[in-house]
Amino acid sequence: MDVKGKLDLAVGGQALIEGVMMRSPSCVAIAVRRPDGTIVIKKKPFKAIVSRVKFLGIPVLRGIVGFLESIIIGMKALNFSAQEALGDRQNAPAATKTRKIIDSASFTLSVIVSLLMAIFLFKFVPLFATGQLQKVFPQIGKSTLLFNATDGVIRIFIFLSYIFILSRVSIFKRVFEYHGAEHKSIFTYEKGLSLTAENVKPQSKHHPRCGTSFIVIMLFISIIILSFVPRNPVFLINFLHRLSIVPLIMGVGYEILKFSARWREKMIMKALTYPGLMTQRLTTKEPDEKQMEVALAALKAAIES
Repeated sequence: MDVKGKLDLAVGGQALIEGVMMRSPSCVAIAVRRPDGTIVIKKKPFKAIVSRVKFLGIPVLRGIVGFLESIIIGMKALNFSAQEALGDRQNAPAATKTRKIIDSASFTLSVIVSLLMAIFLFKFVPLFATGQLQKVFPQIGKSTLLFNATDGVIRIFIFLSYIFILSRVSIFKRVFEYHGAEHKSIFTYEKGLSLTAENVKPQSKHHPRCGTSFIVIMLFISIIILSFVPRNPVFLINFLHRLSIVPLIMGVGYEILKFSARWREKMIMKALTYPGLMTQRLTTKEPDEKQMEVALAALKAAIES
């Protein structure tokens, strides 16, 4: 398939359970390998909220809105892939109104639980641990920058430990392989090459616009931004202050990632994206040909809309 002339489309993706989701400015496409070996494709028209509501497209705000929209789209795609990969949807009867309500409630609950777990693990625990270290090393509490640097280092350590543990679990290892297939396919598209397995295979599995890079950028930005936020001696108030700054960190992180992707050949941009690319050594694995086939199926469906 020749993709030259179509490269104005910005394509992003997400690895799923035995599948890949690809998103273009006009379409969301999901490809999943079923237990019988066939590939099921689901696609639907898409137009980002920031494209429909103009004032939401201003810098920083667009990153916040886009991130939240991506979470919802990603969770829905993940649920679909789980049903298809495990064979649940093929064996289930046609969806009734009650079943749709239950599915909707389950999805909402899963999003809420996931967000609460992320807040606890990456916000509450690092702040609490830093507060305890402050009792042992009083100098940490005397410097706002040192306090936030300590909090940030603990958060980064937790994040790296978390994804390292996931990479050792077989089902997540498979997801990380599909993550590699997703990146390789997108690189092939961005280079204007025909979307074939032969062209996909030699591409890098580390992409500068990856969500992993976005998270790493946010981790570093949070240290800087929080250094300008006055610390309250009351733990809960301090925690809530930091939680309220998260949207700003998201927005700034998005702008940096967008800028770095545009100027990624510049030395300073390579330096900024380097930590994220190195972290992708944990979140991406080398895919096999069947996984690349699934990623290509999703990509082709997304750009052919």
